[in-house]
Amino acid sequence: METKNIGLRGIEVADTRISHIDGEKGNLIYRGYDVSDLTKHSSFEETTYLLLHDALPTKEQFEEFKTKLKKARFIPKQMQASMGNWRKDADPMDMLQAFVSGLSGYYDDKFSTKESSYNRAINLIAKTATIVASWHRIRNGLKIIDPDPSLDHAANFLYMMFGERPDPEVEKIFDVCLILHADHTFNASTFTARQVASTRAHMYSAISAAIGALSGELHGGANYQVMKMLLEIGDVEKVEPWIKEKMQKGERIMGMGHAVYRTYDPRAQVLKEISRKRAARTGVPWFEITEKVETTTISEMKKNKGRDIYPNVDLYSAPLYYMLKIPMDLNTPIFAVSRVVGWAAHIIEEKFAEAAPKPALYRPTAVYVGKYGGPKGCKYIPFDLRK
Repeated sequence: METKNIGLRGIEVADTRISHIDGEKGNLIYRGYDVSDLTKHSSFEETTYLLLHDALPTKEQFEEFKTKLKKARFIPKQMQASMGNWRKDADPMDMLQAFVSGLSGYYDDKFSTKESSYNRAINLIAKTATIVASWHRIRNGLKIIDPDPSLDHAANFLYMMFGERPDPEVEKIFDVCLILHADHTFNASTFTARQVASTRAHMYSAISAAIGALSGELHGGANYQVMKMLLEIGDVEKVEPWIKEKMQKGERIMGMGHAVYRTYDPRAQVLKEISRKRAARTGVPWFEITEKVETTTISEMKKNKGRDIYPNVDLYSAPLYYMLKIPMDLNTPIFAVSRVVGWAAHIIEEKFAEAAPKPALYRPTAVYVGKYGGPKGCKYIPFDLRK
């Protein structure tokens, strides 16, 4: 069957001012700023402001923005009670999608103005973290911990998860992880959010749909699959035979390769160094095993396929989260805790873009390859005459 463009690779569908990827050079830019510089000098909250407003904030703007985020962290007690009625082994991404969508029943969102959309974005960015942390406590039979307004976003999330304030090093690591995952141009979930927003659906619906897209193992779910792989390997001496066997079977090595980058994913570079330091401090083997997966896959791909392959963000985010004692099945929800920023920014851009041409309802065309009707095609046959 002939196909026109599987996955819409390389098809330009809209203008954006939010982020840019140079796949050949391995650069990721947020609103003109290199993401690696932001991880060194900025914070998740400041990066959030940048992605939403297209400029770094003044000190006064930043303090006001952080205050709004902190005030918006609380979720309705009825919602937390409803979570308690779910199966404790339910997929966390199913839970997150359901309760993010459910927020629309508590908070009005008419999408009437750009300013009201910024308020909805703050609401969702703040509450998504609380939903994930609440579910972690509920499913483990633990008391829910309310947000702490004295803590920044990264520290508060870890506090709500584990019941104690993280040390500064762990807080910084997690803050960097949130920055790195905040946006990545027109990936599957972001395109989903923009597509739903193009119908004039409200922000809760668009982000709920994006969460559904993120849940797949070829997108946000890949980091969970990476950690499963590392646990299955278990020892650095087993990496080479494991990789060779998988590649001989034509199976994919999770965490390796990317749809856009033709060189090292810049996010993976940052996380690799953090992971190296964290493993040295904690004495666990996960960095050594992960790096061996990287080098072996690169070598085997070059030798057997004659082409290059590089790590993506998932290869090093998965073991890093594991070293932070984050449950594996929360890797993807935590991805959403960060990426909700980018989704919100893209939804606002989709709805209120000032540049021409104006955004329109997405309506791609498919090539029909089924049976043809008409005089020489299919003719309806009543049930009694069918064989």
